[in-house]
Amino acid sequence: MVYLKPPGFTRHVVNPVVGKLRTGGVEQLTVTGRRTGQPRHVPVIPVQVGPRRYLVAPFGESDWVQNLRAAGEGELHGHGGPERFVAREVPVDQRAQIIADYRKIAGRSVKRCFRSLPDPHDHPVFEVQPRLEATQR
Repeated sequence: MVYLKPPGFTRHVVNPVVGKLRTGGVEQLTVTGRRTGQPRHVPVIPVQVGPRRYLVAPFGESDWVQNLRAAGEGELHGHGGPERFVAREVPVDQRAQIIADYRKIAGRSVKRCFRSLPDPHDHPVFEVQPRLEATQR
C-alpha cells in the first residue's frame, strides 16, 4: 500500500478551505468511515472521460480510498445538490487515460504526487455511477 502523505498545510488549511468553497472543479466527497461508521469529508476533483465520471487518488492509498472501497458508495457535493453514487474501482490497466485527463484538470496541485508516485498502480481510480444508473445495471 503506497501513500504519499500531504503536507500539513495542505491537510489542515488548504483542504478544509477548498472543500467548503468548492473552487476549481473541487467537490466534497462524503464517505462512511470504515472504522468509525462516521461520515468523512474530503475535497476531490472528479474527472469526466467520455460519458463517465471518475475519482482519482493523487496521494495513493489514502483514508478516503480505503473508506470508499469498504463502503462501496458515497456522496459528492458540488455546486448543485448532493449526488449519491456507487463506486467501482477501475483496474490498473484501464487507468492511464483517466489519470492523464485528471492531471490536465488538477494541474500543478498534483504534480508532486505523480512525480513521487509515477506508476498508475499507485493511484486508485473509481468510476462514479449515480445510484439510479448503478442499480439498473
